[in-house]
Amino acid sequence: MNFRQRLITSALWLAVALVMAVTLDLGVPSTANEAARAFVVVVALLLAAIYLLDPNGLVSQKPFPDDDDLFE
Repeated sequence: MNFRQRLITSALWLAVALVMAVTLDLGVPSTANEAARAFVVVVALLLAAIYLLDPNGLVSQKPFPDDDDLFE
């Protein structure tokens, strides 16, 4: 992925985190439903950071080498 694609994907994950955070009450979650919503917010923020910062080329590198690279 190039930087523009990663930036757009990161913005989408931030939007997901924002929408889910709006539904949460302030304070410690008291029910399983609120805990699950808080977990979704944390995961969405983590994914946004991974896509934006791309540590060690995690997102931008190719998952598998080309066929030509295998037989050299």
